Amino acid sequence: MLLAVVLALVGILGTGCVRVRAGMAVSPDDRVSGVVDIATPDGAPAGQGPPLEVPDDLTDSVAVERYEQDGYIGSRVTFEDLSFDDVTRVLPAISPTSTQAIRVQMRRAGDRVVVNGQVDLTRVAPESSDVQLKIAFPGTIRQTDGTAAQGVISWTFQPGAVTDVNAVVEYPDPNAPSWIAWSLLLFLVVAVAVALVVVLAASSRTHLRTRARR
Repeated sequence: MLLAVVLALVGILGTGCVRVRAGMAVSPDDRVSGVVDIATPDGAPAGQGPPLEVPDDLTDSVAVERYEQDGYIGSRVTFEDLSFDDVTRVLPAISPTSTQAIRVQMRRAGDRVVVNGQVDLTRVAPESSDVQLKIAFPGTIRQTDGTAAQGVISWTFQPGAVTDVNAVVEYPDPNAPSWIAWSLLLFLVVAVAVALVVVLAASSRTHLRTRARR
């Protein structure tokens, strides 16, 4: 899940006013870096915005600092070089609520990464609401219901509505053996087989000569 539970915090905001701007970049080796701004007008509650918390084992990779812009106050969360699983753990942890307004999953299927989910902002009023998601990929975007341009898929979610999130992006699986590795492995297998044949043949000839001398 990517950015699923961060955006879920909109469910607890009685006024429905929220800004969530999330941008991520996925590297060719399936590592994720990104920035998520989470804020409310005047920083409600308590003038600080929604409280956030990062898992202890990921504090070296995730940073939280104050965000203040256009009358919104809250937090800016930045992270680098996280795996898909790490991002799945980080985002629920920094959300102050278990209510999931947005569910988005990212998974690899061979040479393709599939993104799918649903965004439910039916309880969010249009006033002062700004909810966006952008993901940059290193490969070819095969299909999406977002707006695609130069390897970046963007979604802008409308308050008061339920929106689907879907994308299929193609680039090589970093965990799959390369053709060079397969070629080297095949060469080694063939070389070992040939060597065994040569050894067996030489052993057979030696045995035949020994029997002939007898």
